[in-house]
Formats: sequence, structure tokens, C-alpha cells
Amino acid sequence: MSAPSKTIYFTRHAQAEHNVADDYSIADAPLTALGREQSARLSPLTAGTIQKTAELVVSSPLRRPMQTMLEGYPELVQRLQSAGKPPLLVTIAQEINAYPCDTGSEPHLLTSDPEFASLDFSDVHPNWTNKQGIYDPANAGERARKCREWIRQRPESEIVFVAHGDILRWITDGYNSGKYWGNAEVRTYTFKHDDDEQALVVPKPGGLHYEVGDKGPTSSSHQFNK
Repeated sequence: MSAPSKTIYFTRHAQAEHNVADDYSIADAPLTALGREQSARLSPLTAGTIQKTAELVVSSPLRRPMQTMLEGYPELVQRLQSAGKPPLLVTIAQEINAYPCDTGSEPHLLTSDPEFASLDFSDVHPNWTNKQGIYDPANAGERARKCREWIRQRPESEIVFVAHGDILRWITDGYNSGKYWGNAEVRTYTFKHDDDEQALVVPKPGGLHYEVGDKGPTSSSHQFNK
């Protein structure tokens, strides 16, 4: 097997409305005022590193990771947009569970929102909110593998990937481990190998790590607190 060659900056979204009171009935929960603050604090921390070197920025199409990406990586977003590479929205990066807070909005609602006007919605189709097929919570492991494989097949060597706590656990640990992911936390990973079937990722030695917010619950948190 060949040696790994990519650097991925996995980023969890900042505090969202459903995190405050574990209210999972809030549809496509957006960031709170504190969440926007956390995202804004992430920006200067990464201004001299990730935002200068990353070649691609990707987000789950739910509101909270998109908002975190836009406010947490503004210079990176602007630089890539100027180069004709707007942030990509990838539907397989959506959160795991089928609660309203983890279910995205219909494409026309997102594309008509001025906040998201500059994003690439080419992968956001009408069925992306149905939580069926690959989006079914029961298929989280396979979806996480598809996320890793999608990243590995990209030509860019440094990628920012903004998503959610539960799907990030599946992507990085291979299961919903319950491991801590803070709001607006950034961790650096690389591939264990460049050609294994599972496209496994591992923490990159000496990789950048930024932690802005406190630990935020996810919609699977109740499973870990029993």
C-alpha cells in the first residue's frame, strides 16, 4: 500500500439552536448568536495557516455547517471563489439521525437564501432530505466510507471538510464512538493508506488543532450518557 498524501481539516459546526436545550425538533437548526461568535473566533486562528494553504472547502448542506464555514473560513472562501472554486456542498456529509434538526432544507429554500448565494449547490437534489437509502441512519457506516472515498479521490492535497459531530465520529473513528468534538473544533487527519478499500483516516502527526467552543451535544448524545 502506498503512503498517504492528503491533509484533511475536519471541522465541526459551531453552537446551533438545537445544542442549547437538546431540542432536536428544530428544523435544520441554524447557529445561535454564540455559534456565530465561535465561528468568528475560528477565523483569526486559522488565518495564517489553513486559510492560506487549503485548496478546497466542503460543507454539509445543513445551515449550521454552512454558516460555520462562511464565518470561520472567510478568507479561504473568498480566495477559492476568486479562483473559480466556490465551496462545495456534499449531501453525504449531512448529519446521521432523522430528527428535524438533522434534516436539511429543500433546495429552493437554500438557494434563495442570500447568505448561501455563493455556494455550489450542484450536489443538492430534491431527495437529499428523505433520510432513505444512503442517507438512512442505518447506513451511516457506508456513508462515512463514501465521504472518505470522495475526499481521497479529489485532486486537492489540502481539504477543509465542515460537518457534524456524529458523522465526523463515523468518518474518523469508523463508528459513532461518542468521542468529544467541540463546537467549531478543527482536527487534522490524513489517510492511513492511499489505496485501502475502507479509505481509513488517522490523525496527522503534528497536525493543526483548533478548539473554540465547549463540547456540544449531538442528537446521539443520549446513547453515550446511559
